[in-house]
Amino acid sequence: MNGAKSLLQDLDDAIARGTDESRAKALWHATDILITGRYSDDEISTFGEVIGRLAEEIEVAARAQLSELMAACDHAPLNVIEKLALDDEIEVAGPVLRESNRLDEKMLVESALTKSQSHLLAIAQRKSIGEAVTDVLVKRGNHEVVTSVARNDGARFSGSGLLHMVRRAEGDSILAEQLGLRKDVPRHIFQQLISKASEDVRRRLETERPEMMAQIQSSVTELTGDLQSKFGPSSRSYFVAKRVVTTQYRQGNLNQGSISNYARQHRFDEVQIGLSLLSSLPVDVIERALMDRNREMILVLCKALDFSWDTTMSLLFLGAKDHLITARELQDNEREYGRLKIEKRSILKFYQSRKNGAGAETVTGRQPEFQVH
Repeated sequence: MNGAKSLLQDLDDAIARGTDESRAKALWHATDILITGRYSDDEISTFGEVIGRLAEEIEVAARAQLSELMAACDHAPLNVIEKLALDDEIEVAGPVLRESNRLDEKMLVESALTKSQSHLLAIAQRKSIGEAVTDVLVKRGNHEVVTSVARNDGARFSGSGLLHMVRRAEGDSILAEQLGLRKDVPRHIFQQLISKASEDVRRRLETERPEMMAQIQSSVTELTGDLQSKFGPSSRSYFVAKRVVTTQYRQGNLNQGSISNYARQHRFDEVQIGLSLLSSLPVDVIERALMDRNREMILVLCKALDFSWDTTMSLLFLGAKDHLITARELQDNEREYGRLKIEKRSILKFYQSRKNGAGAETVTGRQPEFQVH
């Protein structure tokens, strides 16, 4: 340890007195010693101070070379790694952004929020990417970036990130196919993707992912007919959810508390199955009510089931775009919910009126017969 400190002191003195050439030699000497040795955290920090000072004096090509060396070093000084990652030159930042395991999620998010598309692409190519980082990539990234992150098996997506990807995949057959090939896309997101995809993309996904045929067919029939209301979705995860929730219902344990818990956990299948059992409505009706931009159906359903506003609010967030609702919209929904009065038996009547087009009256300002003020 004392030998390392003495060496670093000598290097520091050389920086103060030396020429550009001697400083460059000192940089590579210090880097070699750091990479090949084992040091305490304090010593690594001291190395970082020395290397950081030297790195400020060198050209882009030399910084790029330093970045490649630091990216592969498991004990690279954090200050050096962060400085390289935030370098405006992609030749310098790229190696560290793609490969360094010393970069934490906070630093990756900062780079993704502030740097160029080339920087975002480098981050998208990392072996592992957390949800907070992919959220930024899918919103800020260009076509190349979002396609790269969709191909990356090590990328993890939040629910809102996946929904954003689905919207970006509209009219983009390459992105739609790459997203459809991911194993971590849940069924309800997959259904949205397929419903907006071209016929060519659907055919390719049927060929490339035969195990997803049931979900694909379920999505297609939802758009073209009422088969889903007769037979229900066919995914394995759906049947598991159905078995669990149905058992819960038969045992008398399915209630608004369990529905609220499922909604807060974004367990869409369990929510739609549970609401179907409690309301005696087909599953496809529940799914459409949850996903409909017009929140009237889900408000009516919750009021008929005598759900509290907290439970209703959790269902509104579940079906909302990116799971986000503005404060004003939430206040409007709460006010509207408080004005509703409806009996459970009226749900089917309301559903039939909506199916036959009577729901258009609410668009023009006329209210359904069960709504009171």
